[in-house]
Amino acid sequence: MAKSKGKNRTLPELMDESDVVGLLLRQHAAIRDLFDEVEQATGGARAEAFERLVRLLAIHETAEEEVVHPYARRALEGGDAIVDERLREENEAKELLSLMEERGTDDASFPSHLQKLRIAVEEHARAEERYEFAQLVRETSEAERRTMALGVKAAEALAPTHPHPGVESATKNVLVGTPTAMMDRVRDVVRQAMGKNKG
Repeated sequence: MAKSKGKNRTLPELMDESDVVGLLLRQHAAIRDLFDEVEQATGGARAEAFERLVRLLAIHETAEEEVVHPYARRALEGGDAIVDERLREENEAKELLSLMEERGTDDASFPSHLQKLRIAVEEHARAEERYEFAQLVRETSEAERRTMALGVKAAEALAPTHPHPGVESATKNVLVGTPTAMMDRVRDVVRQAMGKNKG
């Protein structure tokens, strides 16, 4: 039972933090765990773990782009420069991720590309934590961070084990297609949820 609980730490829908920074930090840890899992697995298990990694990255990055980065642009000193640099890092990682997805986990280049992706994602996460998250904690109230967490959690509706009511049609085929297509689906769900929160 404990083993299963540990594996479930990588499922976004089981992350119950109400502060957006705490939630995103937990997702950073879950992403590191999934990189470990992909590196250690072989064959079909590696392909399945990589699919889960791609889905979590899609959820995490798209939620940041739709919820956290726009807020950071407005609220943080030098927010535009901070966010532009994070977006540049994210785009580089997405390009590599798409190439890996296209070639598959059995391709000879997969291990070296995975290592390169891991380094890029972890450097990006450290930069977010240092330059964006730390300032968000200083410059926002607990209520503001709770509101942002609600927007980020909208992306959790994509988790296939516990779909949230009302978004099934938008997320029916979340694991089908390229990372870019998945990110488009996440973006639609986040925007829909944020629109409801505003109303």
